[in-house]
Amino acid sequence: MTKQIVYILLSFLFIGNLSAQQTPAPKQTTDYSIVGATAHIGNGKLIENSLIVFSNGKITYVGKANTAAQKGTIITAKGKHIYPGLIAANTSLGLAEIDAVRATRDFDEVGAYLPHIRSIIAYNAESKIIETMRPNGVLMGQITPRGGIISGTSSIVQFDAWNWEDALIKENDAIHVNWPQSFSRGRWWLGEDPALKPNKNYGKSVKEIKEYFINAKNYLSGKRAPKNIPFEALQNVINGTEKVFVHVSGKKSIVDVINTFKSVDLKNIVLVNADGAEKVANLLKTNNIPVIIERSHRLPNSEDEDYDLPYRKAKILVDKGILVGLGMNGGMERMSARNLPFYAGTYAAYGLGKEEALKLITSNNAKILGINDKVGTLEVGKDATLFISEGDALDMRTNIVTNAFIQGRKLSLETHQTKLWKRYSNKYKNQ
Repeated sequence: MTKQIVYILLSFLFIGNLSAQQTPAPKQTTDYSIVGATAHIGNGKLIENSLIVFSNGKITYVGKANTAAQKGTIITAKGKHIYPGLIAANTSLGLAEIDAVRATRDFDEVGAYLPHIRSIIAYNAESKIIETMRPNGVLMGQITPRGGIISGTSSIVQFDAWNWEDALIKENDAIHVNWPQSFSRGRWWLGEDPALKPNKNYGKSVKEIKEYFINAKNYLSGKRAPKNIPFEALQNVINGTEKVFVHVSGKKSIVDVINTFKSVDLKNIVLVNADGAEKVANLLKTNNIPVIIERSHRLPNSEDEDYDLPYRKAKILVDKGILVGLGMNGGMERMSARNLPFYAGTYAAYGLGKEEALKLITSNNAKILGINDKVGTLEVGKDATLFISEGDALDMRTNIVTNAFIQGRKLSLETHQTKLWKRYSNKYKNQ
């Protein structure tokens, strides 16, 4: 009996090891030179027949192929393309594993005003979903909480780490506010009319948000009794060093966001999703407010919108001079985040152009998230977080990633899905 128990335990251990996350790559110890690829810098520029050199996790050379500048391990990439690592903004990656299992969902805490909730401490660096990002070049993300009026604080990570401490690129980059809807639908399950109608509680909800920030400012100005941890978590927001990401939809709501935050002297805001932003683009430009738009593969939000507005939205806003990034909110958001480059590709196909669309998920997202000093473009001095693709990274038919690096560390591109693909491909090859 004892031997049987031992064998059972060993079998569980063996199975667990088979399904475990691969070990994160070790620190870069050898120099790399990537030669001959078309380099997409991430700021709209291209270098044909390029040379990218990186050492100790940092890029040391970017330019035309030059034999004298090469050093270390040579990666010949003629005919291929090299890109900065892609950045997924506004994602709950690593905060949930199986939606149907409540115990794995850590993105939504109980309560309405939770600025002190830090998503990063719930981040699971060994999530099986995380490993599926890397084969498409998605190497970083803003890990964002959901729910409530103030959901909590996001942080930015890279996707090859032992734990959340190792993963961190920027801790506590922004708090997230969910703005109330100015229109609402009736609860059909309670017999209410499901048609869209003005939200009777909208004005009251906006007033509560404004008063919350006023009370926080008063508390932080010296009236600190009794101790209020949520108010103390807003210290960096009040002094302007931490951003406020406002998740909002509708022209009226966007205008109200701008006016409300102006009235409490909070200017460092970013609009997220921002359905209707194209209708108030001049106001956004005047107030220098960036926008994180939704993924492009979706239906119009109302019956009177053009059928292709979701595909053209990025082009409209960029043409107005607004800094635009691309986020990953919505249904199946964690699993779908690996398609980030292809959402950008759709924006490219509808007028934006490939290099401008690439900026949505590289340099623009880096600027909005406040990490553009480290990542977002292929430039000397920045992190060697990049990947090589056999073709256009924004096209799902040709984005075949052959090499990927995070801070100079060469990544494994193997995942549970690639293992299954190889397993069943071999099965049918042998028949």
